[in-house]
Amino acid sequence: MTSTAEITNLYNERKNLDTESKLIINNLNAGFFDKHILKNINLSIKENCVTAFIGPSGCGKTTLIRCINRMHEMTPGAYSKGEIHLDKIDVYDPKVNPVMIKRRIGMVFQKPNPFPTMSIFDNVAAGLKLNGVKDKKIINEIVIESLESAGLWQEVKDELNKPGMSLSGGQQQRLCIARALAMQPEIILMDEPTSALDPTASSKIEELIYELKKYLTIVIVTHNMQQAARVSDFTAFMYLGELVEFGETKQIFEKPKKELTERYISGKFG
Repeated sequence: MTSTAEITNLYNERKNLDTESKLIINNLNAGFFDKHILKNINLSIKENCVTAFIGPSGCGKTTLIRCINRMHEMTPGAYSKGEIHLDKIDVYDPKVNPVMIKRRIGMVFQKPNPFPTMSIFDNVAAGLKLNGVKDKKIINEIVIESLESAGLWQEVKDELNKPGMSLSGGQQQRLCIARALAMQPEIILMDEPTSALDPTASSKIEELIYELKKYLTIVIVTHNMQQAARVSDFTAFMYLGELVEFGETKQIFEKPKKELTERYISGKFG
């Protein structure tokens, strides 16, 4: 368990958390067929901050972030009710194009998933081409910029034509982050982005998250308590589909208001 002193040190450079909300979730319920997974979730996610979702397996963390960018509805039998406002737009308004939402809200999955038949360059360029960008100069500039932002450019600049799958696991995950960044999103959702990586690769992803939040809003699902403490500004603890407690990460880890939160943070269950 991370000590109070260690957690305090992690936060002593974090400032200006009182920013505007980028996402506001109101009375969100979701599930599959007759299985009710998310129960009346109400939450505001701040702009240019990292928000971590923690909780035991099956508590609804992944379902929640899949609702945010409307991936949840792509699964047969899925349903959702409630509101999710991106700035002032309800992402579930019938007039809103889901494709537009997915452009504004990127996603990185638990296991690296480069397109297996594509080169490193084409993996990053794929979304641009699918969305009608044809100018090769623009595509080239965005690919380079995205790889630089993902901390991968220096490692792959001389082998852009090699298959994306030829990279190490950590590099593949950063390639997937670059692919998401190429669409110039405002929010990046990360579902256990380091769980399949070794400690060195995980550390690079965490450093990248800290850099990306300077101009992006980041939501991360993690089972790793130390990781949540290191990278997030705010933490939401979920249990059995309910939001038990939400607040600044320092407060959640040092002085949780709910007994259930304290028990989970201290490793008494989960």
